[in-house]
Amino acid sequence: MIDYYTVLSILGIAFGGARYIIYLRDIFRGTAKPHPFSWFVWGLMAAIVFFAQLAEGAGAGAWITGLVGAACLGISVLALYKGEKGITKSDWVCLFASIVGVVLWRLTSEPLLAVVIIVIADAIAYIPTYRKAFYKPHEEPAYTYFLAAMRSVFGVLALQAFTLTNVLYPASLIITDGGFVVYLLVRRWQLVQAKSSA
Repeated sequence: MIDYYTVLSILGIAFGGARYIIYLRDIFRGTAKPHPFSWFVWGLMAAIVFFAQLAEGAGAGAWITGLVGAACLGISVLALYKGEKGITKSDWVCLFASIVGVVLWRLTSEPLLAVVIIVIADAIAYIPTYRKAFYKPHEEPAYTYFLAAMRSVFGVLALQAFTLTNVLYPASLIITDGGFVVYLLVRRWQLVQAKSSA
């Protein structure tokens, strides 16, 4: 018999899988243009947290984080060819700051501190995508970020060891991915308003 945690993890993986399949479809259609820096850092951070969660006994809840890491790293490679090409100096600064977060993580043996650093680095990695979306909000499919937020809700619920170390990362993704949906919708509305008043 499948237990409660496995069911929730499967639901989270289903939301995550749908998100990445739709996003990949949109990349190949040319309607989504991922920023390679953001996706690379998101993948790297998720992979690190995946192993930290395993060490903390997260169980089935860690499967979703593993999916995020693998999918984001794959999309970052694809983004080099089909993604955003307008890389700015601030994008490089964000990439560097995120990599510093990885170095700091390696210097600490405390899992909670490592996850806190990763959550901060992961949020910094969002900045290039926010900058790009300010000018090109239709190049990021908002519904895929909604699916990502829902995936993380199930990721939290599926955790078998409910510790701050295990909860912090997926909870932060609910906020960052959900917040980005709101940002995209507001920015699109602003552009429609500006065009209608012109």
